[in-house]
Amino acid sequence: MAIDPLLELLAQNARFSHQELAELLKKDEQEVANQMADWQKDGTILGYHTVINREQAGDDRVAAFIEVKLTPERGGGFDRLAMRIARFDQVSSCFLASGGYDLMVVVKGPSLMEVARFVSEKLSTIDGVLSTATHFRLKTYKENGFIFEQDEPEGRLVVSP
Repeated sequence: MAIDPLLELLAQNARFSHQELAELLKKDEQEVANQMADWQKDGTILGYHTVINREQAGDDRVAAFIEVKLTPERGGGFDRLAMRIARFDQVSSCFLASGGYDLMVVVKGPSLMEVARFVSEKLSTIDGVLSTATHFRLKTYKENGFIFEQDEPEGRLVVSP
């Protein structure tokens, strides 16, 4: 099933007014407002976010992508452990994933040492966590559909002798 066009527009730009959304979708403004209110009540829309170029804003916090291998629990699989991990304040995102690990966890902290401390003292000590592999974000090129460096020259690279 495809995502509703209204949700798609909101994902692209949450700052659209009800009037702008109604015009784009050729719907009544009140119908758009009511649908959005319904989605907020039922949990379809959980919040609205701004994509920030953190380097440009002077934010020097560290982000890490942590692969987590778990032992699934009888009757619950990965859900209970994943929710326990997701509730940590340091965790900004937590996904069940396919492949060589079970969860992809995104952690943010003030320094490499703080992220490492979180992994070694909190995450890896949870019963059911078999292993972790931490990858630190070095540079962001694209996030949530937004390209960060727009002035990249198009075309072929210059070849020098």
